[in-house]
This record gives sequence, structure tokens and C-alpha cells, in this order.
Amino acid sequence: MSASLLLPGLRRIALRASFAPVARAACRQCLRQQTQPPSMRPSRILRIVRQASTNAQPATATLNSAATKASPAKAAWPETNDKAVGYWLLGSAASVFGIVVFGGLTRLTESGLSITEWKPVTGSLWPQSQSHWESEFEKYRASPEFKMLNSHMDLAEFKKIYFMEWAHRLWGRVIGMSFVLPTIYFIARRRVTKRMALNLVGISGLIGFQGAIGWWMVASGLKDDLFAPGSHPRVSQYRLTAHLATAFVCYSWMLLAGLGALRARRLVADPAAAAKVIDALKNPALVPFRRSVTALTALVFVTVLSGALVAGLDAGLIYNEFPKMGLGLAPPKSELWDKFYSRKEDGSDLWWRNMLENPSLVQLDHRILATTTFCAVLALFAYSRTGRVAAVLPKDAKKGTLGIVHLASLQVALGITTLIYMVPISLAAAHQAGALALLTGALVLGQRLRVPRPVIASVQRKLKSVTPR
Repeated sequence: MSASLLLPGLRRIALRASFAPVARAACRQCLRQQTQPPSMRPSRILRIVRQASTNAQPATATLNSAATKASPAKAAWPETNDKAVGYWLLGSAASVFGIVVFGGLTRLTESGLSITEWKPVTGSLWPQSQSHWESEFEKYRASPEFKMLNSHMDLAEFKKIYFMEWAHRLWGRVIGMSFVLPTIYFIARRRVTKRMALNLVGISGLIGFQGAIGWWMVASGLKDDLFAPGSHPRVSQYRLTAHLATAFVCYSWMLLAGLGALRARRLVADPAAAAKVIDALKNPALVPFRRSVTALTALVFVTVLSGALVAGLDAGLIYNEFPKMGLGLAPPKSELWDKFYSRKEDGSDLWWRNMLENPSLVQLDHRILATTTFCAVLALFAYSRTGRVAAVLPKDAKKGTLGIVHLASLQVALGITTLIYMVPISLAAAHQAGALALLTGALVLGQRLRVPRPVIASVQRKLKSVTPR
């Protein structure tokens, strides 16, 4: 056989050997398409579109994940408040405690009517020149207090009472700014719970309302028609009581919010111990005791309001003995229900106007309320040490009950001493501070006897998460 006849066969064998690996490496989809009839094979354009979409899927997924990372979801409210929030609230409450005492000193030194205008912004600075001081002194000379009491006062004496009232107002502005600005920050940064955010907004509004009430109170002492003709120039006892009551509410709100924030963090941090505390407070024997503490807190607050009426009417300057008032335990009936205070011909307002405007009856009412409060504190202490309550009452609640006894005893001693010595400034200021301290003790005791429902829910969720499966 010649070589020319073998060449075509050798060429075919070489070509098959070179294409065999390519055929073996072909994908199943291509082989399947080759075996399909031409009518069922996808067109070339459709294959290109499918291939492009397949290649684009990873890139699209990458872009979507990058977009998700670039636009984070809105931050949710935390389960508990930041620890700094609790300490900040307690610090704010301490500042309010201080301004309440300082406000009492401002009233006792008769400095509250020295500034006759309310300038929330520009009033932050004291007079910067001699002409400015002369202008402020001239405004004070036009007030009833200067005309009837301080007509002998010179500019140097005026500066003393002016700085007292100015410091009181400046302190109020500092409290407002140091509370509102952190409130905005904590809420914007989601460092408080939703419930706490509402509390902070409410307290901020109450602080502004308190400033407005303060000026409303001062304005009552700058007009002759707002107090009886010929009487001692003073602010309205009603407005003074409202001003003091708002300050006490603001303090109580801050105190309870701060204590609640710190306590909630402690309970959630140790859910096992928290569950024991919650179960102990659910004991039915504590229900009447808890209600008694609530009633005592309300009684303390009402007694404080009656003390504000005594201060507004200068009722502590009469009947400076205890327990008697004159010849008996109470003044004569004709003095207690004097028709002088009635403004209606039929006398329909005789009883309530005497209770709120008659210095003799106002002091008697305060004595009765103070004595009732002290006896209620002693009864609560005895209740906490007897029967089923003594067996189930938590240890911190027992300590709180004993603390209230100490505070009430000190407050009674301060009240009697202030009355006997005819309201000296130091004792009167200490007596006002003692009232706020007694209210603090009652609030702390009530807070130890309750666990809010959101905190209970958080503790239960934490227990479920740490329970072994």
C-alpha cells in the first residue's frame, strides 16, 4: 500500500485525538442542547441574555448588600436606660432640692420682689453700670414693698436683696438648660427607653411651667389690688403654694425617674435575683402596706401645701407656743371663723376663705396635719414590724420605714422650734428642707415596694434567654 493512500486516514485519527479532551470537557448543558432538535434549541440571542443576567446576579447582590450597609435601619429604643441617665436625673433632683431651700431663703429675707421685671434671656446678667443700677432701683421704688416697708433703703442695701433674687432666678435658668439639652441628646442618641423619653419631655415642660408660675407669683406682690389694703406687702399665698407644689412635683418626678432607671438596670443585669424580688413583692400581705405608704405620701404632700399657706400669710408669727394656742389647744371659735374674710353677703364663702386666708385657722390646720402625719408615720412603722407584714417585708423596705420615722421626728422638732423662736431664717429654711426630705423618704419607700411592668417583662425575657435548652 502506498503512502499517498495512508495519509487521509492518519489525518482523521490525529484530528479525533486533538478534539477528544474538548468534547470530554464540554458542559452537560451544551451536550444536551446538541442532542435537542433544532426547533427546541434556544436562539443565540436568548443564550446571550441568559448569560448576561447570570453574570449580573453576583454584582447586583453585592450592590444590594452595600446599599443595606450604607443605609442602616432606624435605631430602636433600648430595653433599659443608660446608667448615666439615672445619675444625671438624681443630680438634677439634688439641684431642685437646693433651689427650693434657696427660694425659701429668698422669701424669708424679703428679696423676692426686688426685681420688678421678668426677662428670661436678658435678665441673666446683673446691672453692669451705675446708671443701670439706678434704673433698677428706681423701678423698685415704685413698688408697694418699698413704699410701705423699705422707704429707708439705699442703693447699697438694694443690691443685697437684688443679688439674692437674681441668683435664685439664675439657678432656675441653669436647671432648665442643664435638663433640656441633655434630654435632647439622650433621646436623639436612643440612650433611654421610650417611656423614659416621655418622662424627660414631661419634666422639661414642667420646668418651663415652673418659671412662668414663679413670675406669676412675684407679680402678685407688685400690685396694690392683689392684697388687702393696709396689710403687709407680700405675694399671694395661693400663688406661693402653687409655686412650691410645682417644685415639689418636679423634684419627685426627677427622683423617681432616676431611681427607677438605676434599679431597672440592676434587676435586668441579674434576672435570677430579680425574679426573687418580684415574687416577694407579689405577696398579698404587702398590698395594704403598699397602699398605706401611698396614703402617707399624699398626706405629707398636703401638709407641705398647708405649710406654704402658713408661710404666705406669715401665720408663724402668731401663737408662738406649742401645743397650746393662747389659752387652749385652739383659738376661740369667733377668731377661727371670722366674718372679716368673707366676701359674700350671704357668707357662703366663710368657711373656705377662713381656712385659706385666716392666719389663725391656717396655723391650726397645719398643726393638725403635721400631728396627723407624725402619728401616721409611727403607725406605719408599727405595722411594718408586726404580723404577716413583718415576715414578708423586704429588708430595704424595713430600713426605709425606719428612716421615715427619723425624718418625721426631726421635722417635728424643727417645726416646733421654728414656731417658738418666731421663725428665724436659719430654722425656717431647715424646716422647709426637712419637709422635702420627709417627702423623699416616703417616695423612696414606695419605690422599693413596686417593680414597673416593663421591668418585669424585661426580666422575664432575660430569664428565657439564659435558660438552658
